[in-house]
Amino acid sequence: MRALEDALKVSVAMTNGGLRIEGDAHEAELAGRVLRELYDMAGEGSVVAPADVLRAIEILGESRGATLAQVFREPVYVSARGKEIAPKTANQRHYVEAMRSHDLTFAIGPAGTGKTYLAMAMAVADFFRGRFSRIILTRPAVEAGEKLGFLPGDLAEKVNPYLRPLYDALHDMVSLDKAQTMLERGTIEVAPLAFMRGRTLNNAFVILDEAQNTTREQMKMFLTRLGFESKAVVTGDVTQVDLPSESHSGLRDARQVLASIDGIAFVEFDDRDVVRHPLVKQIISAYEKSKPARPAKS
Repeated sequence: MRALEDALKVSVAMTNGGLRIEGDAHEAELAGRVLRELYDMAGEGSVVAPADVLRAIEILGESRGATLAQVFREPVYVSARGKEIAPKTANQRHYVEAMRSHDLTFAIGPAGTGKTYLAMAMAVADFFRGRFSRIILTRPAVEAGEKLGFLPGDLAEKVNPYLRPLYDALHDMVSLDKAQTMLERGTIEVAPLAFMRGRTLNNAFVILDEAQNTTREQMKMFLTRLGFESKAVVTGDVTQVDLPSESHSGLRDARQVLASIDGIAFVEFDDRDVVRHPLVKQIISAYEKSKPARPAKS
């Protein structure tokens, strides 16, 4: 209730007959719609958190014909712990539908919008349905503005820090024992992008994460690895490129080069799709507003 009042500047009070909402007519009407739909969700067993209230306001506020059932109620995957992984925004729903209907999907947008997480959930769900025989997770091993120096250990230990976010998402969906077994059997492979060269990836769900840090040549190499009965999802944030200044991002390039090809989906996210801590959305918005002006070319 507090989240609803703060977001819409209305007052909600309990009465003998239910709830009384006071405030601007449009905002009060929207608050009523939000409450009715969230009560329906709760009545069906869904857990409603304050963050869900804010997302409901955004979804229902954009269109009078929108319903939360279109977005929230169809989970992509249910983890071993019973956690439902489902879209939280209309754009995320569009992303899920794009992955289901296309063999190659690009998801471009800021951190916290669920690009990699939903792709991982889709991959795991399709794997357990028998649609693919393996899952391949990859990302370029590019330092994020820091010089990590010479890392000790064997090859796997050297690249593991770059791949940790993919393992984290995997372990949120599959138990540690199950994930370890799948990794040992090779049904799930987590590897740096450089390891993809020369391969043909058949009957696999392939996810390329942090694609903004690929070069044009690396992106072309990855996309041409796709084999028969396979699906690929490419995710990245073009505002966080860690490549040397003289290198062009393969993700930016692909968005321009491949935009007209049928069968390839491009889904663009913005700060309204952030589903992390509420501050993350405000941080992203603040940085977008304070972008330094590009110097004029001489």
